[in-house]
Amino acid sequence: MPKIDSTFSTFLIAATIVGGFLFNSIDGSMQGSGKHSLFVGNAAEAQNVASTDMPRWAASATGRVEPASGAVNVASLIGGRIVHVPVAIGAQVAKGDVLAQLDDTEALQRIMAATAEADVRELERQEEEVTGLALERREAEDEVAKARRQRFAAWRARDDTVELKRSGEARESDVTAAREAAEKADGRLAKARAELAKLNAKADMPLPGRLDTSLTIARTDLALAEEAFEKTRIRAPFDGSVLNLFSRIGETVAPGPETPVAVFGDLSKMRVRAEVEERDVAKVRIGQKVVVKSDAFPDQQFEGVVKEISGALGSPRIASRGPRRPNDVDVLEVLVDLEGVPPLLTGMRVDVFFHREEAERKSASIAAKT
Repeated sequence: MPKIDSTFSTFLIAATIVGGFLFNSIDGSMQGSGKHSLFVGNAAEAQNVASTDMPRWAASATGRVEPASGAVNVASLIGGRIVHVPVAIGAQVAKGDVLAQLDDTEALQRIMAATAEADVRELERQEEEVTGLALERREAEDEVAKARRQRFAAWRARDDTVELKRSGEARESDVTAAREAAEKADGRLAKARAELAKLNAKADMPLPGRLDTSLTIARTDLALAEEAFEKTRIRAPFDGSVLNLFSRIGETVAPGPETPVAVFGDLSKMRVRAEVEERDVAKVRIGQKVVVKSDAFPDQQFEGVVKEISGALGSPRIASRGPRRPNDVDVLEVLVDLEGVPPLLTGMRVDVFFHREEAERKSASIAAKT
């Protein structure tokens, strides 16, 4: 049997003794502290992170930016050929301004013929004298006819003045005055009609005579002709901006919302139409604050608040691509009003993050600490 070197034996014995001492020290430290890891400092740090690291957002969703008024499809009420488009995409217009005009030749001819007929019937009626309530009704009917003609003239003057302003031939003050005159004419006509309705409601009101009836029929034809003329003007439904135009001069348009002439909206206030997945429905409330982010503005975030929540789930429209599939998730439509005037554009796709409610944050914090 070969001899073992005494120096090597001494080194081996010393190493065994030191190793045993270290093992016993570490094992005792672990048992005394109740920890089962050598990395005591890292465990304490992990525990501290776990107590404070909870989701910042209650839920998130995909959305699209739109005017707070909604993007309104403005369509024609009648079919016809477009002869004038006085606005461009992005133009800011006032309620009632013309967005497109159809050929009004036939409508003007109807007005001229109906006006002549009404004038003749009015002269004939003068041959028949009336008194009492019948006279009051006749005067009220005359007032309605007068107010209606004044209104028609005021709105034509309004349209002409706006057109002159676009070409630089009228001032803004002229446009303001023309718009105010048209509004006053609307008010006078409404008041005159209310007075006539009050008179006709009286129980002892006599029946109209033959000549009064003939004049009423003629005036009704004139009113219908003026309404037909008005339908050749496609007007802005409220103050706002032209978001898109689908009409060109010379094109023929059909009536109905399926063939809009323009898309219109009020860009002074913007909102986001978001789609929240079904699993997150209970985490969204009206009045809840949100943060909106866009890839177009990576260094910015925009504040908002939940304004409206749909009453039913539906199929996704923002994130969907192609036909609905069996595994598609139903979503809840949520409208979020944005604060201020953000630089976001209509139709832009954004991400919406819903803040946690205060009570929910406190509850989550307490649960994490325990």
